[in-house]
Amino acid sequence: MSQTRKTRIIHGGRGKVCDIGPVNPPVMRASTIIFDSITTWRDARKRRETERLLSYGARGTETAFALEELITELEGGYRAQLFPTGLAAIAVTVMSYAHAGGHVLFADSIYEPVRKIAKSFLTPNNISYDFFKTDGSDFEAKLRQETQLIFAESPGSLLYEMLDLPKLCCIAHARNIPVAVDNTWGSAWLYNPLELGADVSIIAATKYLSGHSDVMMGIMVASESAWQKIGALPEAMGQVSSPDDVSLVLRGMRTLATRLAAHGQSAMTVARWLQERKEVKKVYFPGLEEHPRHDLFKRDCKGTNGLLTIELKSHYTLEDAETFIDALELFGIGASWGGFESLVLPANVQGARSATDWSQHGQFIRLHIGLEDVNDLLTDLEQGLNKLSD
Repeated sequence: MSQTRKTRIIHGGRGKVCDIGPVNPPVMRASTIIFDSITTWRDARKRRETERLLSYGARGTETAFALEELITELEGGYRAQLFPTGLAAIAVTVMSYAHAGGHVLFADSIYEPVRKIAKSFLTPNNISYDFFKTDGSDFEAKLRQETQLIFAESPGSLLYEMLDLPKLCCIAHARNIPVAVDNTWGSAWLYNPLELGADVSIIAATKYLSGHSDVMMGIMVASESAWQKIGALPEAMGQVSSPDDVSLVLRGMRTLATRLAAHGQSAMTVARWLQERKEVKKVYFPGLEEHPRHDLFKRDCKGTNGLLTIELKSHYTLEDAETFIDALELFGIGASWGGFESLVLPANVQGARSATDWSQHGQFIRLHIGLEDVNDLLTDLEQGLNKLSD
């Protein structure tokens, strides 16, 4: 029978289902895999290039295969690879395509630590790079004959800028340039870059896929051609995830659809409430009709999550922003997001952008709206904002 995505995320990625067995795939911990003969051993080593099967712990166990199967189905890809962090998945993807004398073009809205990959790996290896504006207006002009990879993020980090990804991919592919996308915001549920034309989708499973702020993991999902290009580099670099962490992510994904719906609904309520506050100049949240390129959001996204950023009015200082943050009681101060709890951090947009100038803007504060009662969160935000002087 045909099934909706919500049903498939519950029942998919179960591994080998027997007549009698646990609901969740058991955790298989292994380094050495034993074979009964040289013939069987050689057969496994030959087949593992195109199949998921046991051969050595670093190549994955049945637990990892179940998660890879589920995320590949959700993203509409060919194969998936697990990494210890999302940043590791990004780094290996960039390294797979970028070679001496080449050029990489990044969206200006990428996760800020990716800039460190560019500076510490691309520059020393004679690979140049540029950043294109978050509206894509200068994208085509910044392409070069030697461009080897486009790396984008949509919606973008911090301000959730929407790119016209199908258009970008069409332009890039006409020049035989692959496109990789950081899809942590969409988390394979709200946004699907491969369906929109991209070659690689990368997700920090640390965030919404896990959903409980207790796992570090990254996942790369690739089209068949991209998988062949990336090849054995992840294994050669020793990229592997713990079966215990894999099991936690797999368990968390069973409630992904329900959790994201709740996050998104509460975030929309908070975003609209913040728009009415006198202290707030602007709310950055792609679900709002006022958000730039909301038309692309409605076309390409299947909903929104719990992330939003506010810009305080220009007369407020960094000290004022920090006063507001310190006053909050239900919002933890901490990196990452995607767990059940609400979080808050100052957002250094100016330091995270280079293709555009944000120096004339006010103080930015990023909020992650968790699963607490939204009225409690609004009460907390109100008492925090009330501590700001007019």
